[in-house]
Amino acid sequence: MIIRRNTRQIRLGDLLIGGGAPISVQSMTNTDTADAEKTAEQIHRLEAAGCEIIRVAVPDLDAARALRQIREAITIPLIADIHFDWRLAVAAMEHGTQGIRINPGNLGGAEKLNNVVDAAKHHQVPIRVGVNSGSIEKDLLERYGYPTADNPRSLIESAVRNVRLVEKYGYQEMKVSIKSADVLTTICGYRALSKMLDYPLHLGVTEAGGLIGGTVKSSVALGILLSEGIGDTFRISLTRDPVEEIRVAYELLRSLKIRERGPELISCPTCGRTGIDLFALAQEVEEYIQTMKSPLKVAVMGCVVNGPGEAREADIGVAGGRGKGIIFKKGEIVNRVPEEQLLSVFMEELKKMESERLQADKQEKSNQSV
Repeated sequence: MIIRRNTRQIRLGDLLIGGGAPISVQSMTNTDTADAEKTAEQIHRLEAAGCEIIRVAVPDLDAARALRQIREAITIPLIADIHFDWRLAVAAMEHGTQGIRINPGNLGGAEKLNNVVDAAKHHQVPIRVGVNSGSIEKDLLERYGYPTADNPRSLIESAVRNVRLVEKYGYQEMKVSIKSADVLTTICGYRALSKMLDYPLHLGVTEAGGLIGGTVKSSVALGILLSEGIGDTFRISLTRDPVEEIRVAYELLRSLKIRERGPELISCPTCGRTGIDLFALAQEVEEYIQTMKSPLKVAVMGCVVNGPGEAREADIGVAGGRGKGIIFKKGEIVNRVPEEQLLSVFMEELKKMESERLQADKQEKSNQSV
């Protein structure tokens, strides 16, 4: 059983973070934020996939001005990502962002940071103090060296220093992140930081890479930290469509039995007994179940001989043979169909089971409220 680290709680829009609140899944758009319509369209896709917090880059005033329109078009909390120019942080808050991400050390000095903190107080906007390995202050690098797994001190000290600066100006609505592209540095850094601060922590491996490399690096680092109870929000950073980040995030949470959203896919790796195009079948099923909400176990197997037995605990499954296929529920065969009809018939069974499960859940909630 995972015992969560006890943190203070902050509010981001209508979402609670830390203090025992569920771990939240975050992503970031890759659109031109100034194009509010295009940015909102991408956020809608992310919302549908389960994204709970969205961050957008604000490199200029046009982007800051677009935030109001974007916020009004979406349903999840909006965070503005600011670097170097304190005026953009203030403008972002004036135009409706519900959170800001800054590195206080690169805003140009104490007075400018104070202006940002004053605006955050006025608009009741929480601040994410975000430090990356590539943006550590020179004096800390000279004193402690570049952060490594054996010595992440400069990364940690940068975060603590900047948190204390914000506290100095009378504000404590913060969450903190210290990101590195190195897995072990990320793990060691967050472990140490979690013992020094009680603010909520946002986890991530920065510049993690593409779908395979980025998924592996992020899952190792974040999986270890989450299993130790460290982390209140997180992002899987991939050089891909950001919707893929959400899919990986929920699979990670499911594997640790922290949270479940939508079906779990169980599929065999194929062998010499496979008599159908299992890759195509599995891909079609996987894409479809991303639109589903019930936490079903769905199996796609390549062998009618062993498939049902190997996936006996699945709620529903499909297995193909030579020219035919079977559909099974809880390991019991319920239908046999020609191979060319296998996908369509199985999809109908999936929809039916989803509808029945949602109706049962609705009835259960209704009974509990009586």
